[in-house]
Amino acid sequence: MRLSHAAMYARLLESDASCNGRFFTGVLTTGIYCLPACRARKPKPENVRFFPTCEAARAAGLRPCRKCHPDDFARGADPVLADIETLVAAIRSAPQDFPDVQAVVRRSGFGTTRLFELVRQHFQTTPAELLLRARIDAAKRRLVAGNEGLARLAGEAGFESLSVFHVHFRRLTGLTPAEYRALRGSQSFTLKLPAEYPLAYLRRALTRDPQSLTERSDGDHFTLGLRSGETPAMIELTLLPGALAVKATGISALAAHGTVVSLLGLDQDAAAFSRLARRLGLARLVAGRTGLRVVQTPSLFDGLLWSILGQQINFAFACVLKRRLVERAGTPLADGLYAPPTPSAVAALAPADLAPLQFSRAKAEYLLSTARLVSEGRLDLEALRAHSATRVERTLLAVRGLGPWSVNYLMMRALGWPDCVPWGDTGVTSGLQALLKLETRPDLGATRRLMSVFAPYRSLATAHLWQFNRPLPT
Repeated sequence: MRLSHAAMYARLLESDASCNGRFFTGVLTTGIYCLPACRARKPKPENVRFFPTCEAARAAGLRPCRKCHPDDFARGADPVLADIETLVAAIRSAPQDFPDVQAVVRRSGFGTTRLFELVRQHFQTTPAELLLRARIDAAKRRLVAGNEGLARLAGEAGFESLSVFHVHFRRLTGLTPAEYRALRGSQSFTLKLPAEYPLAYLRRALTRDPQSLTERSDGDHFTLGLRSGETPAMIELTLLPGALAVKATGISALAAHGTVVSLLGLDQDAAAFSRLARRLGLARLVAGRTGLRVVQTPSLFDGLLWSILGQQINFAFACVLKRRLVERAGTPLADGLYAPPTPSAVAALAPADLAPLQFSRAKAEYLLSTARLVSEGRLDLEALRAHSATRVERTLLAVRGLGPWSVNYLMMRALGWPDCVPWGDTGVTSGLQALLKLETRPDLGATRRLMSVFAPYRSLATAHLWQFNRPLPT
């Protein structure tokens, strides 16, 4: 669809990465052309001209920006992104080689400000937080691989003291290092929850489809059907005061721990978002739920299913479609509970199998073609975990049937990226209208502008907006 000059300028002001390659921005006063998402200072509208290609911009006498490298993007290369991804891979594989953030800056070859900007843009975090998580992940691997002393392990992982190691480890995992090591010989464990964790909202999330075939609730006891690889498995959760008891069946305690920590969103910085909301004068957005997290889907494929099933229909009907798909392609466990379908099981279906289940022709086609990509290894969902947010978004947007809403939903609810918005979501726009007392629900451009103030925590902002118009859970 062709965009008007005004529409393209609005996308430029929003640094809309989805427009990269659709058009290029020429700034007549500087003689430079850029990508729409370039973070350079925004020009005045009278100084801007838009071009369909880099060649057209050069023919007009402009030269490429050295900050966003539009020519590289146009030919499918992105050397700056590749440099940042290489740096992050080095940090994750050997965090002990980086004693502090300055060491990261020196290795990067960029200046401090530029590096922080690039890490924020492509990994939605800071170099310090990225290094901390790499140290925690390295410590987790060593904890389960041997029995070395915790003080030595903490020091070699880069922590200044054992107490600092304990604080960060427990914040991100819900366990002490010793408790995490004990997972090797157990099928049950208890996670300590942050003091502000809103259990009522967790209950609401776990029971959002009361008739679900893959989740069951009985008071504060929940059973989830899932998979460990191809093998059907179950995880039982029991809510306790300030804690969550977990029992795993058919899946290792270590794998169950990773699933549950992701499910709860324990590693999300809810406190930082609440502080931001208050600074913006929007304390009412977080009132009564300052510790709210984005509850994650049990698996990436489950998140992918929801991102397709939920397109352009209401949530209740999406739940109906999900139940019918699970019943058709899932694996029965016990007492009516199912393990969700595997990609190969969904890929083996035909459109004629889904038509009686009330799947539209387009939804069935998108679902089956995407499942084939996954089952055949052409879309490696697990590999996405190691990629940058930029690479993940580009990879998923290239999949037929996945648009900005689906991709951001999947990144937010299955991959845990902290700065995503499912663009066009009615829950987000309705929440913004109520929060800001707008006469009408904002359109896409207005939504982008209004949500920009919540960066880099727009995923949490989305979670709060989804709850803003709803009554408090009991």
